[in-house]
Parts: sequence; structure tokens; C-alpha cells
Amino acid sequence: MINAIVLIDAEANRIPETAQAVADLDGVDTVYSCAGDVDLVAVVRVRDHEKIAEVVTRGINKIDGVTKTVTHIAFQSYSSADVEAGFSIGN
Repeated sequence: MINAIVLIDAEANRIPETAQAVADLDGVDTVYSCAGDVDLVAVVRVRDHEKIAEVVTRGINKIDGVTKTVTHIAFQSYSSADVEAGFSIGN
């Protein structure tokens, strides 16, 4: 699975409806309403990069109330104390 964090600016008077519409999209795992520099944060979980582009450009960006999005691909980090985490390169 590929995770992406999508930062969403929304029209102030439409934040609850916009958040619900984003949460209803296929591929969106969670939506958070925030105080700060962005209005909403969506966690998108999909199987490939093309699907991220589809969810964001054809989904989130088309929702009434969304004024701007910024997408970040998320890579999981592990604590050095986490002896259960394993990394491998190649096969």
C-alpha cells in the first residue's frame, strides 16, 4: 500500500461538508479537520501511484469547497529501538 497525506484548503463555511465528501471517496482512509495552516488533512491509501493522482486530481480537487491541495507521499519510519521492524533491498 502507498500512503499519501493530502493537505486541503477549503472554503471556511463549507469545511464539514467538504470533509465528509472527501471521506466518502474511494481510497481515502481518514480525514482530519485541523486548526492551523490547512483546513483538512486526508490520508489516502492506495495500491499504486496512478491511483493517488486519480483520487487527488479527479476526486478531492473536484469537490465543492476545496480551494487547494498539496500531496505528500508518506514513507513509514521506525524507531531505532524497534527490533521488529525489518528492511530489505531487492528480493
